[in-house]
Amino acid sequence: MPMLEDGMFPAEGESRPKSGWIIPLEVVAALLIAGIVLLLFGGVVSRYVFSQPIDWIDETVSMAFIWVGMIGAAIAMHRNEHLRLATFVDRLSPRTREFVNAVALVCVAAFLIALIPPAIEHAKQEWVIEMQTLHIPNTFRVGAIAAGALLMLAVVLLHVARTVPKAQLAGAAVMVGGAALAFYLLSPFIAQFKVGSLVLFLVGVVALLLAAGTPIAFCFGIGVMGYLAFGTAVPIGVIVGRMDEGMSNLVLVSVPVFVLLGCILDATGMGKAIIDILAALIGHIKAGMSYVLLGSLFIVSGISGSKVSDMATVAPALFPEMTRRGNKRPEMVALLGTGAAMADTVPPSIVLIVLGSVAGVSIAGLFQSGFVIAMVLLLTLVAVARWKARKEQTDGTKRPTWNKIGRLALIAAPALALPFLIRSAVGEGVATATEVSTIAVIYALIVGHVLYGGLRFGRLYGMLVETAALSGAILMILGTASAMAWGITQSGVVQVMSQFLTTMPGGAFAFMAASIVIFVVLGCLLEGLPAVLLLAPIMFPIAKKLGIHDIQYAMVIVSSMNIGLMLPPVGVGFYVACRIGEGRPEEVMRAIWPYMAALLVGVIVIATVPALSTIAL
Repeated sequence: MPMLEDGMFPAEGESRPKSGWIIPLEVVAALLIAGIVLLLFGGVVSRYVFSQPIDWIDETVSMAFIWVGMIGAAIAMHRNEHLRLATFVDRLSPRTREFVNAVALVCVAAFLIALIPPAIEHAKQEWVIEMQTLHIPNTFRVGAIAAGALLMLAVVLLHVARTVPKAQLAGAAVMVGGAALAFYLLSPFIAQFKVGSLVLFLVGVVALLLAAGTPIAFCFGIGVMGYLAFGTAVPIGVIVGRMDEGMSNLVLVSVPVFVLLGCILDATGMGKAIIDILAALIGHIKAGMSYVLLGSLFIVSGISGSKVSDMATVAPALFPEMTRRGNKRPEMVALLGTGAAMADTVPPSIVLIVLGSVAGVSIAGLFQSGFVIAMVLLLTLVAVARWKARKEQTDGTKRPTWNKIGRLALIAAPALALPFLIRSAVGEGVATATEVSTIAVIYALIVGHVLYGGLRFGRLYGMLVETAALSGAILMILGTASAMAWGITQSGVVQVMSQFLTTMPGGAFAFMAASIVIFVVLGCLLEGLPAVLLLAPIMFPIAKKLGIHDIQYAMVIVSSMNIGLMLPPVGVGFYVACRIGEGRPEEVMRAIWPYMAALLVGVIVIATVPALSTIAL
């Protein structure tokens, strides 16, 4: 799950009222998410139990997925939940920050206005293309892009009309319009420099928009739209086709389903049951609660697939007891953040699913390797935690009785079985990475209802809507980043970069070192999903030419990105960990460096010992 700051339209003290027209959208989105889960699960049962595959399920799910993504994007817009980088904007004075936010709003509105006509045209063109099993025009699927853009534009305009002062809006419109006019007048000159125009729009403009707090999906979209409009002769309508391609991979359907699974895990108390048994077993030894924290993150990550869900589940359950035993808040938050980074290769990692999709790497292979790699990183963090606890006093802490441990183990057993269920279902070929997510959701719902108290309908409905909103925010990033990656590929930069990296002194070793640095930096700035989408299609072919196993390379870059994600003072995951763990960033920053060094050592070991990544294959 992405970890950039939430909120496209921040306003201190503002509570966004829910518009009446957004409620039907939430109902539709919730029904679509539920329908996707039931259809995929039904497909697995029909194929595996009755040996009767249902051929129309994949196309139906694909159509439902893109619609739930675009409707969810509009809901996320309304709820201030689109993903953005707020680090720089938050440091501005209130008046300046309000103007910068107005500029971001105008940029988003301009992008959507420019996107809607080609999206409608694209839907019209798809009318002649028939879906293979449903036998209906493909327009019924791709029309979601135009509908979603219209809904998002309506949300933006209503918000602007209600909250942005006219003077600020006029100033922002003049600034954005003036910039567009300047680019238009200079376009003949800009187009002469292919690489220069690429750098101008896809690096300069995108970076500026990111710093201004524009949601990251729209940063990518505006950057590639500006590049096509003012730096090339390619029509901007190409963006819609690239977005469609980026959002249409059926593998990505597992992303919202695993997000839903994380919500169920937290709501039913299954995650807390896992934490309780670990604390009973090893919480009484020196550094025991640190081990429990790391072990909980490792196990819970194998269920939820989301770093944010992992931290939000573990921190409230463990921090009070750790504080009682004398652990310092900065140390706890530092271990929480780096532990979440460590556990990001444990399946069902959303980043691994997306990486396998865009780079053409076996997701089953990534899942099998991810456990081993996470164990390597876990051991490095355990070593640091043990060294830091060398003076810890544990005389007053006693292990619970074996009767109590047995009761806790019995309660936790169904929850502990879930990660193994996920791994075995994929490894044994019972279900794909997409389908196994629905098996896990159905299992968690049944077990949660029978053994852990269940869920009220209202709570389940809220989780379905929340899943749709987050999925929409993620899907917009996937779509616009796909368009941006296409623009980079068409510019010829990929060929130049490939030539440089494959011929640089040091061969595979130098390339691996350069990759670690590149993905640590990108992890700081962009977080996992955007970095993977932009660079995976470029870097994996180079790694293959140099003889690097694709599974090993995937483990190296994911682990490197997670280091960047938690690397202060820029890494956005660092601030999310501080927020969830209620730690002061300046204090956590001093405590986190030994753990960051441990993760870096782990990545170097993974990069230099290929067998660690391939031993489980």
